[in-house]
Amino acid sequence: MAQQWRSLLFLLLLLLVPFAAAAGQDAPFVVAQKKVALSRPGPGVERLAVTLNLYNQGSATAYDVSLNDDSWPQEAFQLISGTTSKIVEKLDPGATASHNFILETKVQGKFQGSPAIITYRVPTKAALQEAYSTPMFPLDILAERPPQQKFELRLVGKYGSLVSVVSFVGVFIYLVASPSKSTAAKGSKKRR
Repeated sequence: MAQQWRSLLFLLLLLLVPFAAAAGQDAPFVVAQKKVALSRPGPGVERLAVTLNLYNQGSATAYDVSLNDDSWPQEAFQLISGTTSKIVEKLDPGATASHNFILETKVQGKFQGSPAIITYRVPTKAALQEAYSTPMFPLDILAERPPQQKFELRLVGKYGSLVSVVSFVGVFIYLVASPSKSTAAKGSKKRR
C-alpha cells in the first residue's frame, strides 16, 4: 500500500513539474525515482534490485548528468551486478534514463537508505545543479514474512471482475423478478 502511495505521489510530481518549469526560465529540471525490489534466492540471503529512473521535465537539455547512490554500507551490502553510479552525457527535455544494480546481503535488520544524488550541468549557469531521488521506505532485511497465499490472490485477480459482474446481474434479476411488498399487499386486498 505504501508503495502505491509513493508511486502516486511521484506521478503527481511528474504532472505538476512542467507547470512549475514553465513559470521559470528555459532550464532543465531533473526528477529521479528510486525503487527497490527484494527477493530471496536462498535461505539466509536476500537480494535487492535497485532501479533509478531519471526524467528531464524541464524545457532545456541537462548535460553531464551524474547519478550516485552510495547509501549502501559495504559492511551490510555486497554489490553483485552493475555499479552504484552512472553518467549520462545529456538528457534532453522529456527524455528518460534508467540505471539498475543488484545488491546482496546476509545481515539481518532494518535499513533506511538515503535518496540518490543527481548532479547535472546547465550551460547558462556556472555551478552544477543538484537533485535527489525519491526516498525509499525502510527495508526489513531477512525479516520473517508470513507465507503469501498466492493461489487465492491469483483467483481474485483473474476472476474478481467476472464474479462482480455476475453478482450484479444476479441482484438485478432478483429485484426485477421478485414482487415488491406493495404489489403483494394490493393483490391480497383485491381478493377479499
